[in-house]
Amino acid sequence: MSLKKWTKQPRLWRKKPRLPKRRVSNSRSSTDRPIPVLHAFSPSVISEPADWPETAKSTGYWFLDEPILEWSPSPELLQFLANDSPPIYVGFGSIFGRDAMTTTKIVVDAITQAEVRAVVATGWGGLNITNIELPENVLAIESAPHDWLFPQVAAVVHHGGCGTTAAGLRAGKPTVICPFFGDQPFWGDIVHRLGVGPLPIPQKKLTAEKLSLAIRAAVNDEAIRSSSEAIGRQIRDEDGVAEAVAFIERLFQ
Repeated sequence: MSLKKWTKQPRLWRKKPRLPKRRVSNSRSSTDRPIPVLHAFSPSVISEPADWPETAKSTGYWFLDEPILEWSPSPELLQFLANDSPPIYVGFGSIFGRDAMTTTKIVVDAITQAEVRAVVATGWGGLNITNIELPENVLAIESAPHDWLFPQVAAVVHHGGCGTTAAGLRAGKPTVICPFFGDQPFWGDIVHRLGVGPLPIPQKKLTAEKLSLAIRAAVNDEAIRSSSEAIGRQIRDEDGVAEAVAFIERLFQ
């Protein structure tokens, strides 16, 4: 049976016993009851709208706080973090740009112009250090757990994925977002509205000059740093998983 016929089939089944027509809804069950919706982000980051139904709930982030048994920091990373002032973090995760090597050169130039130290995570190809000579103030790594690394840096620069954004905010660190697509521009806008980071810089418009100015603002602006620390404390006081469990349990009592 073709897809078109399959979509028509429920209407035919309802027609035979003379049941009323009904539209399929993503927000209501087959019995026309509202479907509960859990939003796994912090109400400190996005406030719940006043017109949300009782079946919708912003629980807070769902962090997985478990020891990472198969990962340990390299001696080079530990030494770099211990030396001098805290570095910034730069990483674009699994996001592949049009030209990862060009993006890496922009990032390194921006770090140099901003006169900061930096840990650069190459991830799954977001950045590419091949044939690029890194200055002494830049350490390249493949990856590191955000909950371990972010509390030790001065600011975070990334693509704006919801998970990375949550980790940076939880750590109380100023955030610079360079979005590629999807929900990343949205989180970049949220970060700026919260006062915990400068305006996002879309990847297509990324330059060393723009990024260096954003990094300087993230590291040196006292208002941004203070707001970031405040948001971090609020998020760390939340327990999104417990809120989600309690919400579900109340529904089925």
